[in-house]
Amino acid sequence: MTYDTVVFDNDGVLVGRTSFDVLRDATQETFELFDVTDPDPEHVEDMTIGATPKQVDIVCDHYDIDPDIFWRTRDRRLSLAQQEEARAGRKTFYDDLDVLADLDVDMGIVSSNQQETVDFLLDHFDVPVEFGAAYGREATIQSLDRRKPNPHYIDRALADLEASTDSALFVGDNESDIRAAERAGIDSAFIRRPHRTDWELNVWPTWDISCLEDLRRICS
Repeated sequence: MTYDTVVFDNDGVLVGRTSFDVLRDATQETFELFDVTDPDPEHVEDMTIGATPKQVDIVCDHYDIDPDIFWRTRDRRLSLAQQEEARAGRKTFYDDLDVLADLDVDMGIVSSNQQETVDFLLDHFDVPVEFGAAYGREATIQSLDRRKPNPHYIDRALADLEASTDSALFVGDNESDIRAAERAGIDSAFIRRPHRTDWELNVWPTWDISCLEDLRRICS
């Protein structure tokens, strides 16, 4: 198989993941901005990772907070926390990113993280490659339904890159990435970064790789 387009998930694939404690603290700070100084710990955890629109509505109704304003604030606080992690050198791109400069393919990014975070990381670091499309989530509750495994943002990136589904590849580190690629009608590669070395998959990616270096072989 020959690929002329490769789209990447961001966190855990191109850039290191953010500590859950950092994200949870930023969510706690969000509640405090709405004068909720002692939120239920389960509510904090629910709003930190994997929140659904229904959960946001339930939690905000419990504290009598406007859900749209809460979520915009929450996304902003978590993005700022990740930006600080990057500035402090605790969130950086993986060392093998340079490999991508040698690939003769169009490249894009599709992340379930905030668009603000994706944009900041690309601006802050001296990234050695050009990404023709870079999508994160808008700071809206509605964007939660567009996260992978929904192929919404992958489809948008492929359209921007004028890519054919017959020759496009998506690289991710979550099962939702593989399912999103399948729903977009393209091949997938599951990358086994250190946090995924022994991960047992319930999906079947086209490729199972250990690092970006493996893309030299796949894309040649």
